[in-house]
Amino acid sequence: MSEVNTSLRPPLKWAGGKRWLLPVLQKLWRPHSDKRLVEPFCGGLSVALGLQPQEALLNDINPALINFYQQLKTGLKMDISLLNDEALYYQHRQQFNEKLQDPKQRAQLFYYLNRTGYNGLCRFNKSGGYNVPFGRYKTIHYLTDFADYQPVLSQWQFTNTDFEQLDIQNNDFIYADPPYDVPFRQYAQQGFEWQDQERLAEWLAQHTGPVVLSNQATPRICKLYRQLGFKLRYVDAPRRISCKTTSRKAVKEVLALRGF
Repeated sequence: MSEVNTSLRPPLKWAGGKRWLLPVLQKLWRPHSDKRLVEPFCGGLSVALGLQPQEALLNDINPALINFYQQLKTGLKMDISLLNDEALYYQHRQQFNEKLQDPKQRAQLFYYLNRTGYNGLCRFNKSGGYNVPFGRYKTIHYLTDFADYQPVLSQWQFTNTDFEQLDIQNNDFIYADPPYDVPFRQYAQQGFEWQDQERLAEWLAQHTGPVVLSNQATPRICKLYRQLGFKLRYVDAPRRISCKTTSRKAVKEVLALRGF
């Protein structure tokens, strides 16, 4: 992809994004870079933008997220008001939750809410309503023209479905980054429960091409993938959890690998 911008940053703020993991993923990807990259949970798009595959199938269960990427493929430009203002934020959020907008307007509202809302969260209630509160940023840099993303994303396919419905080819390189095995999992209206973690692991185990899974290294996640024959590697994630003392320790991330 030498003719496109290979230094693009993810267009959204995304809690749990994997930009920090790219040095590890790039080493795993490099021998397979002629393959199609498949991400069942593409999230903030940091991995695809970092690996720069020629072909990619990028999926997420969040329809607002995939609509945003679909609109970037056509050259999205912003024409709604972009102000770091609390009243405007809740006005735009209410409009977004009415779900009556055309796809381009909905993409613009989603981008504004993402950049302006609290801590880069993307959270929906069980009725499908976006419920992230207003953020408290001094300044926000809003993009108004996403033309630089168009030549990159135009080569990739975006889908909005359950991972088991994806049209997978035998030699696809799959990178799966599902919601963490933690209490909060409401990134989309449907949520992601333990039975979904098990279903995903069994689905990945059936794939004949290379597979990389990342998740928080909880005992049951590690046991699940070890029993299915995956090789496990552990890395320190760039986030901290509180201990009983005043110190905070790094969270362990597990990479479950097949086909390497």
